[in-house]
Amino acid sequence: MSATRTLDVGALPPGAFGSRSLMWWGTMGIVIIEGTVFALAIAAYFFYRTRYPAWPPHGIAPPDVRWGTINTLVLLASVAPNVFAKWAAEKLDLRGVRVWMVVCLLFGVVFNTVRVYEFRHLNVFWDHDAYGSIVWVLLGLHTTHIITDFLDTAVLAVLMFVGPIEEKRFIDVEENAVYWNFVVLAWLPIYGVIYWAPRLI
Repeated sequence: MSATRTLDVGALPPGAFGSRSLMWWGTMGIVIIEGTVFALAIAAYFFYRTRYPAWPPHGIAPPDVRWGTINTLVLLASVAPNVFAKWAAEKLDLRGVRVWMVVCLLFGVVFNTVRVYEFRHLNVFWDHDAYGSIVWVLLGLHTTHIITDFLDTAVLAVLMFVGPIEEKRFIDVEENAVYWNFVVLAWLPIYGVIYWAPRLI
């Protein structure tokens, strides 16, 4: 009988950052799936556009650009604290993570508040016609992602304050920042479609 050899992995870290983490690959899978959903909704918007001689149809005024533009600027500015939170997490810097997660939450509150005004100034309801339906679907899909990530950020922030503080929580913070950046990037074409396509096409 040969001697049994064992490998002691007790000293290895409980997780890894970036593409070495299963969580990262899971996040990328979600990004691909949800990115496809956004792309299909945008394609539906332009499909409906080909069915009407005027766009928006029936004399509807295009949405008020002001609120969408304000929210675009808020989202773009929110990338910075998310990147700082990610960097702090990669350094296992608890104080930095706490600070930047709170800042991220403040951006989320501002964004969601302005989003209420966006919905109120679309100049159409979801049940008016195909145009109203697809505009509400696009804004609603993105809002769902924003609220979901805001809640995820809130839970992670609470965990970073009350514990238990584990290395895997820092990995969660990193992945949360990656997903937020996806939500920001996904908004840019949606913003163009909702607010500028009716004015330029």
